[in-house]
Amino acid sequence: MAKLAFLGLGVMGFPMAGHLAAKGHQVTVWNRTAAKAEAWVARHGGAMAQTAREAALGADFVMACVGNDDDLRQVCLGEDGAFAGMGKGAVFVDHTTVSAKVTRELADVAAGQGLGFVDAPVSGGQAGAENGQLSIMCGGAEGDYDRAEPVMAAYAKVCRRLGETGSGQLAKMMNQICIAGLVQGLAEALAFGQKAGLDGAAVVEVISQGAAGSWQMANRHKTMLADQFDFGFAVDWMRKDLGICLDTADEIGASLPVTALVDQFYKEVQLMGGGRNDTSSLIRRLTR
Repeated sequence: MAKLAFLGLGVMGFPMAGHLAAKGHQVTVWNRTAAKAEAWVARHGGAMAQTAREAALGADFVMACVGNDDDLRQVCLGEDGAFAGMGKGAVFVDHTTVSAKVTRELADVAAGQGLGFVDAPVSGGQAGAENGQLSIMCGGAEGDYDRAEPVMAAYAKVCRRLGETGSGQLAKMMNQICIAGLVQGLAEALAFGQKAGLDGAAVVEVISQGAAGSWQMANRHKTMLADQFDFGFAVDWMRKDLGICLDTADEIGASLPVTALVDQFYKEVQLMGGGRNDTSSLIRRLTR
């Protein structure tokens, strides 16, 4: 069992840290809003810290799941940042979805201080985090990954190293590119069925067993048909992720025409007041 710090207790981080405690690890948590850390300790035990640096003191591994590039820099750097509290040989594991650029930047800083760094964004949503069934895409030195993988196993369905630093974030971009197209296709199909007078749920029962089947279809079609979106991965966060994908595509010379189009569709959903709705709310553009 390891001594761990977990930084960021949102809808993903809260249950992920809970799985680590349930496995018997010694966990200290930190969150920008202290009330969430207090609630976590009340439920899972362990300890809470007032700063990321304090949480990281003496930790073998520091896990983070925060918001964006700037949040991650703030959590890692400075006198109150995690890197200031970590001892040589400790490994920082970043579960945030951020750019490969900031990942490489922070990994270089970590290496200069004798720290390991693994970029390890996750997929599976809130349900995957709560059930310990996340897909984890990792980048970094093989030795750092080999040390961190048994710890991440507490909340992983599958966990793989896909290359050097930044590879995990690039893989997560591929994940989000796939999801954007799938959700748009599902939204169009369900809206089409409604206009045609078909029972969408009955149709999905059939087509989900064939080549059209997907996680999005299985887990989101009922709520899409019921116009229910007050849950899941928010549109605001999806647009943040797709922005990273599109910026990276420009940098490497890749073409993402469908992703760019769906990003603009999500912008329409935001303008409709749906920024905090689940990403499946794309269908609202087609049925309003």
